[in-house]
Amino acid sequence: MGKLINKIIFLINSIVAFALLLSYLLPYVSPKTFPLLSVLSLTVPVFIVINLIFLVYWIILLNKRLILSLVVLILGFSHVSSLYKLGGKSSESEDALTLLSYNVRSFNRYGWIASKSIPKDISEFVKEEGVDIFCAQEYHTKPGLDFSQYPYKFEDFNNDNGELALVIFSKYPIINKGSFGFKKTANNIIFSDIVVKKDTIRVYNAHLQSHKIGAITNGLADEDSQKLLKRIQVSFEKQQGQAEMLIKHMHTSPYKNVVMGDFNNTAYSYVYNKIKSEGLQDAFKEAGSGFGKTFEFDLFPLRIDFILVPEDFEVLAFKNFDLELSDHYPIFSRVRL
Repeated sequence: MGKLINKIIFLINSIVAFALLLSYLLPYVSPKTFPLLSVLSLTVPVFIVINLIFLVYWIILLNKRLILSLVVLILGFSHVSSLYKLGGKSSESEDALTLLSYNVRSFNRYGWIASKSIPKDISEFVKEEGVDIFCAQEYHTKPGLDFSQYPYKFEDFNNDNGELALVIFSKYPIINKGSFGFKKTANNIIFSDIVVKKDTIRVYNAHLQSHKIGAITNGLADEDSQKLLKRIQVSFEKQQGQAEMLIKHMHTSPYKNVVMGDFNNTAYSYVYNKIKSEGLQDAFKEAGSGFGKTFEFDLFPLRIDFILVPEDFEVLAFKNFDLELSDHYPIFSRVRL
C-alpha cells in the first residue's frame, strides 16, 4: 500500500516538476505571442515551494526519487533565488546613493486600512529613512503629506481624473524630465535626469499595467475565472508594449539608467527579463534577504516591485520594509556609482 501511495505522490511530483521546468521558459515567451502561457509567471512561486516540499519528503524517506525535484530546482537556481535569498548584505559608503520605491496606494484614499494617519505615517517613514531619491507610485495629494526635505520633484498626473500621479523626489538637482503619457490607463512611466555630485543618472519611475486583482483571494473566487484570465492576459500584453517603449527610450539615454517601481509582474516574467537585460541588475538579488515580498497577497509572497541599477554599480544594501501602510511594501537600496 505504501509503495502505491508513493507512486501516486511521485506522479504528482513529476507533473509539478515539469510545470516548474516549463516556467523557466516564460521570461523568453512574448505575452503577445502566447498570452495564456505568460499568466503562469504568477504561479511560479507555488511550483517552487511544492517542489521543495516534495524534495524534503523524499529526503526523509531516503528515496532516490528526490533527484527529480533536486535537479529541476538546481536548473532553475536563479528562479529560486528570485523567490528567496539567503544572507543578504549591508554596508555603508561615503559616496553611496540611497534609493526608495513605494506604491503608496493613494495614501489610503478610500479607507482600505482602518487608520486616518496613513499620509502622515508614510511621510514620517520616508523622512526617517532620509533617502536621496524616492519614487512613489499611485501618488495622491492628501492633507498631512510632507516631503519638504526634497528640494527637487517631478510629479506627473496621467489619467482622466487627474488624481493619481507618479512622482520622483530628489535631494539632487533634476536637469531634465519627461512622461511617457500612456493613453487610456492610469499607469505610466516617468523619468528624471539627476545630477549626483559629479555624475548624472537617468531615473525611471515605472508603474506598468495593473491587473486590478485584490490582495484577498476570496474576491478572486467570486469572479468569473474566464473573465479574470482574459483581463490578466490583456494586461500582460499591455505591459509588454509599455516595457518595449521603456527599453526604446533607455537606448536614447546619454546617462546610466536606473529603473524603479511597480511592474505588476514577477521576476519570472517576460517584461522583467527584457528590462533587466538592458545592462541592469536586480538590487534584491544582489543584496536582499528572505522572500523579498513587496505586495500583500494571501496565496504566496509576491515580489512585483523592483529597483534595477546598472551592472557596474555596486549594490551595498537592499531592504524590504514590513510596513502595512499600503497593499505594497516599500523597498530600499544603497548603491555606489
